[in-house]
Formats: sequence, C-alpha cells, structure tokens
Amino acid sequence: MPFWFSLSADAGLRRFHHGQTGLRASRLLPLLLLMGLLLPLAGPALGQTTPAPKSKHKAKVQARKARVKAILAQPALPDRDTVTVAPKRPTPRAKPGQRAGSAPTPPVRNISVDPRDPVGPPPPGVRNTGQSRVPGASHQPVPDTLARPLPGGGTATLVSDTTRRADSLQVAARPKGPVSTTIKYTAKDSIQFDVTKKVARLYSKANVNYGDTDLKAALITVNYGTNTMEAEGRMDSVKNRLMDRPVLKDGAGLYTASNIAYNFKSKKARVTDAVTTQGEGFVSAATIKRLPDGDINGLNGRYTTCNLEHPHFYIQAKKMKVIPGEKVVTGPFNLVIGDVPTPLGFLFGFFPMPNKSRGSGVLIPTFGQASDRGYYLTNGGYYFAPNDYIGVRLTGDVYAGNNQKFGGWGATADISYLKRYTYNGNFNLRFSNRPTNPIVVPGDGTANVGQTYIQPPASNSFWITWSHSPVPKPGGGRFSASVQAGTSGFNRTNSIDARRVLTSQYSSNISYAKQLRYLPINFDIKLSQAQGEDGSMTFTLPDVSLGVARQYPYQWLGIKPGAGGKLGAMFYEQFTISYNLTASNQFSNQVQPRALGNGFPLLGGGAELTRIPFNFNNLGRLLSNGRNGIQHQFGIGVGSYSLGPHFKLNPSVSYGEVWYGQRLKYTYVPVAQAVRIDTIRGFNRVGAYSLGASLNTTIYGTWVRRGTRKIQALRHKMTPSANYSFSPDAYTAGSYYPQTSPVYQRGSDVFQNVTGTNQQYLTNAVLGGYLNSYEGFLYGVPGGARQQQISFSLQNNVELKVRDDKDTTGTNPFRKVSLIDGLDLNMGYNFAATERKLSNLNVQFRTQIAKKLNLNSGASFSPYQRNSQGVEIDRYLFQADNRKLLRLSSATLGATYAFNPSTGTKKSVVRRAVAPSNDPTLGTVGPPNFYADYVDFEIPWELNLTYAAGYTTNTVPLTSANQRPPILALNTVGVTGSVKLTPNLRLSYNLGYDITHQTITYPNVTFFRDLHCWQINGTWIPFGISKGYSFTIAAKSSLLQDLKLNRNRYAQYQ
Repeated sequence: MPFWFSLSADAGLRRFHHGQTGLRASRLLPLLLLMGLLLPLAGPALGQTTPAPKSKHKAKVQARKARVKAILAQPALPDRDTVTVAPKRPTPRAKPGQRAGSAPTPPVRNISVDPRDPVGPPPPGVRNTGQSRVPGASHQPVPDTLARPLPGGGTATLVSDTTRRADSLQVAARPKGPVSTTIKYTAKDSIQFDVTKKVARLYSKANVNYGDTDLKAALITVNYGTNTMEAEGRMDSVKNRLMDRPVLKDGAGLYTASNIAYNFKSKKARVTDAVTTQGEGFVSAATIKRLPDGDINGLNGRYTTCNLEHPHFYIQAKKMKVIPGEKVVTGPFNLVIGDVPTPLGFLFGFFPMPNKSRGSGVLIPTFGQASDRGYYLTNGGYYFAPNDYIGVRLTGDVYAGNNQKFGGWGATADISYLKRYTYNGNFNLRFSNRPTNPIVVPGDGTANVGQTYIQPPASNSFWITWSHSPVPKPGGGRFSASVQAGTSGFNRTNSIDARRVLTSQYSSNISYAKQLRYLPINFDIKLSQAQGEDGSMTFTLPDVSLGVARQYPYQWLGIKPGAGGKLGAMFYEQFTISYNLTASNQFSNQVQPRALGNGFPLLGGGAELTRIPFNFNNLGRLLSNGRNGIQHQFGIGVGSYSLGPHFKLNPSVSYGEVWYGQRLKYTYVPVAQAVRIDTIRGFNRVGAYSLGASLNTTIYGTWVRRGTRKIQALRHKMTPSANYSFSPDAYTAGSYYPQTSPVYQRGSDVFQNVTGTNQQYLTNAVLGGYLNSYEGFLYGVPGGARQQQISFSLQNNVELKVRDDKDTTGTNPFRKVSLIDGLDLNMGYNFAATERKLSNLNVQFRTQIAKKLNLNSGASFSPYQRNSQGVEIDRYLFQADNRKLLRLSSATLGATYAFNPSTGTKKSVVRRAVAPSNDPTLGTVGPPNFYADYVDFEIPWELNLTYAAGYTTNTVPLTSANQRPPILALNTVGVTGSVKLTPNLRLSYNLGYDITHQTITYPNVTFFRDLHCWQINGTWIPFGISKGYSFTIAAKSSLLQDLKLNRNRYAQYQ
C-alpha cells in the first residue's frame, strides 16, 4: 500500500511516497497501537490537569477534549502591569523499566531536522521540559526575568490569577526550516526509514526529486540530520559493469557518475568518475566539485563534443573549471585523438560555450598557406551581438606573400539583422588590398646579392552584398533590396567558387512598392544597377512606375449591369480602360557607337564602343552620357465575343506615348563632307496606336481502345489561332497626330549637297530612307514603318491514358502520360512591307521522357534565297527550285537528364547511423558554404547531364574563299552529380566540355567524409585560373569549429 511522509517549510512535515512495496500494514499496525496507548498520556506532558474520571467512557471523552484544547489554545502574553503565576505542574513519574528522571513523551508527530534537537531519550538526571519540538525553536526553558530571588539562592515565581487577554490580531511567526520545498521519494524495491538516525534508504531504481534537482540511482541514502543525500550504482556481476549509475539533473546541467554526494541545503555536490553535459559539450573528470553558483571544478578532466561513452577525441587537462553556459577554462592541455596523445596543446585553454544561439566574443583566425600569398591568417576578428535583433561580424585577413609577390591584407564587415514578423536582412562589405603584379627586379632581373626589390602598386578592390526581405502585410508598403556590386574582377581574383568565378553579370535592385488603400492605384520606385566583369556599369536612378487597375467606365456613369439588354451587356459592360506610367533616368559608362548606313562619315562620336573610367573625376561625363524619358501605356479592352459555338473573337486597342527632353538633328557639312549630329534640348512627345484582333478555337482528336490493354486512349489537342494587327506609319506620324518635331528626317533632305567621292556611300536606301531623331534613346520610338500583318499559330499537345499497374485498389486505375508537352508553329505575312513580306516559320518543341529526361528544341525556317555574301534577298526559294520551300536558318537543342534512386519517392530508405552534424555555417553570419548542397547522405548517388547545341546560317558567306565559321556555334556538354561511396563518404563532381572549341570548362571535384564527431572535406580543381586543391579536417560542433587542420594550394585563393 502506498505510504506518504511529507516535510514542509512551515510545519516541518516530511512526506514519503512508496509505490509497490515499503512499510507494510504488518509494520504499521504496531506503530498505530503504540500511538493509541501513549496518546492518553499526552495530557500531563502538555501541562494540563484532568480530574479523575467517573467512568471509563467519560475518561476517554475528557481526554480527547483536553487534547483538542491543548492544540487549539494560544498561550497568553504577560501584560506590562500584570504577572502571570502558573500553577505548579506535577512532576511526571517514570514507568517501570525507564531510567530515573525520564518522563513519558507524546507520540512522534513532528520530526525536526534541526541538528540541535537531541536524538533519543535524555540522559539520566536531565529533566524533560515537555516542550514541543518545533524546527528552529529553542529547546531550553525560557527563564523568568521577573522571578523573585530567594535567600540562599534560587528564585520564586509570583502566582496570580490575573492574566492578559490574547491579541487576536497577533499571530506567532513560525521560523522556517532548512528545507524550502517538498521532497518526493520513489523506489522500485523498498524504502527503509530510520526515525532515530533520521536516515532514509531507497533501493532499486531510486529517485529523489527536490525542486529543480532530480537524482536517480540504484541506491540513494538521505540524511535529514546533515541535509545530504548520497547515490551509488549497482555492480552487475555477470556483465562486470556498473549498472544504474547515479544521474543528477540540476538547473546547471546533467551529471552521470559512479558516486554522487549532494547537499540540498547548500546545493554543493561531489561527483566521482563524473560525466556532465554542458550545452553541446561533455565534461568528464575523476572528481568534480559543484559549487552553489553552478560552477564546476574538475580534477583530471576531459572536454569533448563526441557523444559516445568512449569518445573519439578529447582535450585533456589536469585542472579544469567550467562556468555553465559561458566557458570552459583549463590549465596546460593537449589534444588526444583515438586515445593517442598529440603534441597539439597550449599552456592554458579557453573554450567559449554560449548557452544560446549566439553571443559576443573573439573569432579565432584560421592558419594556412596558399601558393600565391604564402602563409596567412584569415577570418580572425570579433563578433558583436548587442541585442537579439542584430549581429556584427568584423574579421580580417593577413598574407605573408612569397618570392614572386608581396603579401596583402583584407577586411570584412558582415551585419545580420532580423525583426520577427517585420523584416530580415544581411549586409556584407569586403575589402582586399593585394598586389596583382609580380615583384619588380631592376637590372637584369636576376636575384643577386644586395639587389633591391621594388614593390608594385597594390590593387584595392571591394565587394558589397546586401539583401533585405520584408514580411508582407496587407495595406502596407514593401521595401526590399538585393545588391551585388563592387570592383570588376573581385570575385575572379578572390574566390574559388565556380558560380562566382563564371558569373559575368551582376545586378542590384532596391525598391519600394505600395498599393494605395481604397484606390485602384499602385506604384513602385526602384533603384537598380548592373555591371559586368568587363568593367561596364549601368545605373538607373530612379525607375518609377505607376499603374491603375482595370476600370469599367459604365460604372462611373451609374449604369447598372444588364440595363441595356443582351446587346448592351455585350458592348459597354466589357469595355475597360487601364493605364501604366514608367519614368526612368539611366546613365552608363559605356559610350555607344554612332554610324549611318553604308558607313557614311560622321563628325564627332566614335564608330566603336568606348568606356568612361568610373571615378569622381569623370562624374560630369557619366551624367552627360545618361538617358531619360517617360513612357505612357493605355490599355483599352473591348471585350471577348463568341462567334458560333466554337470560335472566340478578341479585339484589342492600345495606345502608347513617350516623352523626351531632347532629340537628335542630322545636318550635312559640305566642307567636311560628313554628317553632324546635334542634340536639341526641349520637350518632345511621340505617340503611336495599334489595332488588333485574334480568332481562336480548340480542336480535340481522340482514339480509344477497348478491353484491358495497357494503352487505353490517346488525345491530341490543337489550338489554332489567327491574329491581325495594324499600326500606322511613324515616318509620316505628323499626318495623323500632332508632333512638336519630326520623328524621322528624310535622307534626301539631309544629303542635298553631297558631291565628290562620298556619293558612293549614298544609295537609294539612304537617300530614300529615314534617319531616326531618337536613335539610341531609352524607350526608342513607338511604332515604326506601317504594319498590316496577319499571323497564324498552332499549338499541339499529345497525351496518353494508360493503365496504372501500381493501383491495386481500383480507385484510380488509369494515369495520364504526356507524349508531347508542346509543339508550336507560327508564321506571318505583312501586307504593308516593301520587301520580304513573309516572315520565317518558327517551331518550338518540348517534351519529358520518363520524368527524368527533358528535351527542348527550336528551329527557324526561312523562305528566301541568299546572295553570295549570305544575306537574304527578296526572292523565294521555290523560284529557284520548285522542290524547296523552306531553308533551315537556325536551330537550338537543349537536353537535361537528372537521375537518382530516390526520384519519385517521398523519403529515402537509406538512414545515416551517425551523430547529427552541427554545421558551423548554419545560423551564423557570414558567407554560405556553397558546396554543402552536394552533401546529401540520404541519396546513394545522383547524376545530372546537360547538353546544349546551337546552329545558325545567318550572314555565313557562300564562297569557298572566305573561312566559314563552325556549323555548331554552340556545342557543350556538362556533367554534375555525386556518389555515395560508403555510408559516410560522398564524392561530388562538376565537369563541362566545349566541343566546338575543344576545351574543358571549370572542372572541380569535392568529397565529404563523416567521422561521427569529425568531418573531412576537400575540393580539387585540376586546371584553370583557380587550379589547386583544399583539404580540411575539423570537429563538427560549432563550439570547436576552430579546432581544425587546413591545407590549401590554389593559384588564386580567397
């Protein structure tokens, strides 16, 4: 039967709980009988007088009443003017068998844990005062300070019947004991409790819970007199090992040992053969002393992050101090790997151990060697975490150099910020000071004794990345940023990552967008920048767009839908208007070339592309090279109409207009026999409109098979469409809408006074043509030559319906399989064109085979002949050969194949029986590990094949005297993938080959080896600008992320 015994702070009561066995009823019954016999004697012990009972029943009633009154009565305090005289208490008599002078005591109800409380009966000659044993209270008689002295010594007590009434509002304060909360005990076998010695013993699967302290062991001994408890394990004679080791769980950590002694009053502990968990690390020692503040002092200690009972590695020190959640400090230590001591060590050890995801502290640099920079120290600095919203990482690099180049240095500032439910972002600034040229040796260039070396100028470069992502909120604006900018060639010089090295164009955008509340208006303000590795830069400051959602004019007039009947509903209810405005200001360091037809000479400008150096001295030239303008687009919808049951007609009307602050004017200069181009400032407005209509339908062709065959049906879906578009002639735009200046100048008007040899440049194409007044402007000119074109397109899709062999329930016995995802053809004819009215036939094809092979191809066929220079002329092919209608002009082919055994499955069956890794790059500020994408031990192997080919015949000379370009202008193949060689070893590879130029494009091989608590990874680049290799062996845990060994050999190393 369960038995409870409790101890509280106020009443001093202990509570025990015994589960299945413990104090049985046979043991408890004699105790209850003894308490019943001794209970009537409690009256004299409490100082109460009871008259002789008249009968046995009345005596029991009176004794019970006396006990209740004794418990509930409050002692009266003596008044200042009165003295209480107590009646003489009869001296208790000793029972037969007791020592003389001893007195009977009431049954034990309150167990005091005060060490001053005497244990057992008083010695002979000592009088028992009969005071209740309250924990913390004095057990000595209270002296009477008002006693009258007697002659010859001694005192006399005054006796009086006058007493002061007790204060009903005054409650006697009960002193607190040493125990502050309830202690709970459980044991599987039994609990032995010794009241006399104040000791409790718990056997087999014992557990003691005291507040935030929990102790489990095979045997636990609790001593109330000393407020201690001791736990021991059980030796298994068969397995010859200690079972049920003591485990102490405290607020500071978890302790496992062979013996634990704990004081639950002072919260000190002594642990033998201890292993304690502190965050991600494990501390073991021969002896551990735990202090009240939670600090740990260890003797002959070990520190490791390996979670095995016999760790693969550890840091061994004779003395060790652990401050939980902060750090581990040791004396002289050395690193032990596989129980083999290594010479790696130091005079003292300091290992940060934050109890949260991040904290401020020093970042230990990484030591290594590179072929182009010599020995180096990288990524050393400080991480500053001022609050929970921002983290700042400041690091630096130092390079010693070698016999060919001097050393350099670099610095990085990385700021990461996050505000939950609002935004998050990262800002990174990197600076590099590195001489790119070799050391200059004056004279003959030999390294003679005493010769002076001249240091080449250093090449300063930088790179900025910034990403900011807000959390979308309804009705609010959205500010976002994605910036990648810096010095040209920075990534190529300071990085070995393939994606950074091979990327030639980078773009940056900073934007703010908002939808106005209660209005159909939205706007977007954007700042953008684009740059290339060749030094080109283009800035758009700013780019503003304003849009008005689709509006229905009949709603403005208050007309209800359907008021005009069927005809009215078809007309004005489908009439819509939308508007979009775009304004941009753009400038670039690239000066575009200017040229006229047939190479006629120009005054000023250049025929080749030039670049302006990007610096503050050339700021004026950069701004003058800028372009700006405003573009308006009006969308007018006139609805969609059905023509019969199968056809649908969609008419469209659009109007566009651009505004410029300048235009070009062409003037022929007879003296120079060249054309001068002048820029005329002023407001210029150019607009154009267009009309169009499309007629389309959908045709289905199906083929169904009966029975239970594999292929049940085939469906062919065709979507033919006919489109018509019309736009007026922009050359004579002034005839149909007002213009402030001519859009085009006639060539015959410009070249009126051309004489001499320059006449050979002027053909009918120049004299009869037009010169664009807005050539090279931001938005160009809307429209152009008169266009009246009709085009045809046809879209095809083929699908199969097959029986699903995997379906055994019959609920879904069929599945669809796509044979052709798309086969599109389009061709057009322009009635208003002066030559080559028929456009090329364009074909696009795409499909997927077995869900792994994707094919995309395209081709363009021309119906015209070519001259000897490879230029198309206005003559059809069938005019020269009746059997030939089209000629292949260009073609492209792309194929990708991705395969791994787990494709199409939800979860891989391959499990990794190793400790979970803790990648230091996860959850920290800094550049990500790009090669971590290839480390996936759940997939045994994967293979990705890519192929791209391109064919073109444009401007290919037909004469054999000229050298022809290759048939395939683009012909490349690439292989990427990974192989799981062992359960913990994975190899990844990336290889490309350009078949046209017969070169290999940036190959690299990486490997990753999982060593439970360690990891080995490496990269090998066999050739190229970043030729070399790297090798790293390091601990997985982020606590020991600087405990690693690096070997690097790169031509260009970051």
